[in-house]
Amino acid sequence: MREKAISNGYHLQLMNGVLFVILFASAAYQLSQWHYISLLGISPLIVGIVLGMVYGNTLRLHLPVYWLPGILFSSKVLLRVAIVLYGFRLTFQDLALVGVNGLAISAFMLTSTFIGGSWLGMKVFGLPRRLALLTAAGSSVCGAAAVLATEPVVRGESHESSIAVGTVVVFGTIAMFVYPFLFTHGYFDMSEQAYGMFVGGTLHEVAHAVAAGQAVSADAGNTAVIVKMIRVIMIAPLLICLGFWLNRFPEDQPEEASRVPSYGTYNFSTFPWFAILFIVCIGINSLGIIPHQAVSIINSLDIFMLTMAMCALGMETSLEKVRTVGPKPFLLAGVLALWLLGGGYFVTRFILSLNL
Repeated sequence: MREKAISNGYHLQLMNGVLFVILFASAAYQLSQWHYISLLGISPLIVGIVLGMVYGNTLRLHLPVYWLPGILFSSKVLLRVAIVLYGFRLTFQDLALVGVNGLAISAFMLTSTFIGGSWLGMKVFGLPRRLALLTAAGSSVCGAAAVLATEPVVRGESHESSIAVGTVVVFGTIAMFVYPFLFTHGYFDMSEQAYGMFVGGTLHEVAHAVAAGQAVSADAGNTAVIVKMIRVIMIAPLLICLGFWLNRFPEDQPEEASRVPSYGTYNFSTFPWFAILFIVCIGINSLGIIPHQAVSIINSLDIFMLTMAMCALGMETSLEKVRTVGPKPFLLAGVLALWLLGGGYFVTRFILSLNL
């Protein structure tokens, strides 16, 4: 009876913390619908982490300590569930709409940006490996959602994830305005469809790609979204490869490694199984066996769950830790933004010239 009472008490405390995060996520979602924030293409995820950080660095001391499990549950367990359900936004049929060219552009830009960004972050800017990988993931795949998906694989800390998300907000928002400006003023020598592939293959957030594409034409916007979604699909193989690489070359933390059971040469407890389930959801959605209305409900619920995870992440972020890191992550993200703009333009033109 005593054990049951303790268990019931814990679950009640967990639920109180989760409900608290739900309130923050609801506020973030409503704020993101405000006209001026909507025009900037700022998603509820971004608003959520900002609200969470404001609370976490002002009124956090007044939070009942027994609510903390609910906040941690939202930033860890709920996050993985949300990433899995993100697969219902995609179908494998999307690949056929832009052909091999769109696939090649997405694959090359994602791989080059992630590998190059990780190397620059660690070797040139001297960033901790976790922070370098998170920043590179945010620029190379799909912005804040990519940072959230990568965080459990690299075992990043809350302030590191928040910094990486911050780089996405800054440079993704700037690029969203720069791309259509350069195209409409004749700096990009390409068709509208080629421009859409360029946008989808290089911009940070899905919302950024939509805004930058639609600013030129509906055709460019549709192409940008499809190519962008191909990059989102590629986050699954990226996380799987990253998981194997991190297991092969672990950081010098023997006390942690000793607590993790290993089988053969790989610690399967560190394998990003949620990435596999993400692909499974894409496959289910591709079959069309789930009604469109149900998929729409799942997608709305998923965005809200991701917003909850971002709010909880912000609550766990200490600005003091952020300040100690300095401007290096933003310098790295700036270099990657220039590569995505300049390198991405020439890569897009070259691949399209091959007519794959």
